[in-house]
Amino acid sequence: MTSQNLINSGRTTILKESQAVAQLIDRISDDFVRACELILACRGRVIVTGMGKSGHIANKIAATLASTGTPAFFVHPGEASHGDFGMITREDVIIALSNSGSTNELITLIPMFKRLGVSFISMSGKQSSPLAEFADVNLDVSVEEEACPHNLAPTSSTTATLVMGDALAVALLEARGFSPEDFAFSHPGGALGRKLLLRCKDIMHGGDDLPQVQLNSLLSEALTEMTSKGFGMTTVVDEKQCLAGIFTDGDLRRVVARKLDLNLASMSEVMTASPRTVNQNLLAAEALHLMEQYKITALVVADDHNNPVGVLHMHDLLRAGIY
Repeated sequence: MTSQNLINSGRTTILKESQAVAQLIDRISDDFVRACELILACRGRVIVTGMGKSGHIANKIAATLASTGTPAFFVHPGEASHGDFGMITREDVIIALSNSGSTNELITLIPMFKRLGVSFISMSGKQSSPLAEFADVNLDVSVEEEACPHNLAPTSSTTATLVMGDALAVALLEARGFSPEDFAFSHPGGALGRKLLLRCKDIMHGGDDLPQVQLNSLLSEALTEMTSKGFGMTTVVDEKQCLAGIFTDGDLRRVVARKLDLNLASMSEVMTASPRTVNQNLLAAEALHLMEQYKITALVVADDHNNPVGVLHMHDLLRAGIY
């Protein structure tokens, strides 16, 4: 094949699959609503099952449901016939995937589903199939043709089924009021989880690591404190331990430019008063945004009474995966 042949083949596949997906829009109707209602009323788990390529799609749909507020897991229909059916309870809802609607491994399970009395949703390309006829509701995922040039390999059909599963998951997500914070709790190890869960107090340097001097301290004392703590800055507090200012490497350069005596100048003369601070409960991702916006590498973390409780450095945020 020439390069152009390969390009044409790829584009044809995408076009056929996009057309198959577009045809699903008109099928989001009463059956879709009924499927959502059955799942929302479920007091157990959503069990998603399918064989072969449909099984791979079923596995992904179960994972998407679980991560968006609908407890779900995948059960292989072949294994269900050999013991795994014990994972299914009367409180569960079944979603069974089969393009033909007559997959033997699924049809074998129908009497058991009837005996349990579980709610049953099918996703099938054949509306008159055994699977669709048994189901409480069938979601039509039929396609006019597969993207495969022989109209054999599951391509358009699996894509359409996957998209229908995503449509279910998102509709359920919105119906449950599932928030970004809820999503983060399902993904604590991911980048989004870190952005939505980590707060300044979780990664700041506090206690003895917090650089701090008094308002009447000499500049030389502040330099010693900055050197020992290694943040390139120190907080300055008044007699009530409230934040009065901050002294940074930048302030030191300005002191040198003014030719002040490092051994005589006091903090009240050289500090930056009313520095920018963040609350200890602020999301770390928001603190990073402030650092980028104002081009600073360290922020003072204060409590509700403006008492400095920590310092947050850009390197801390990067190490925590906040970027």
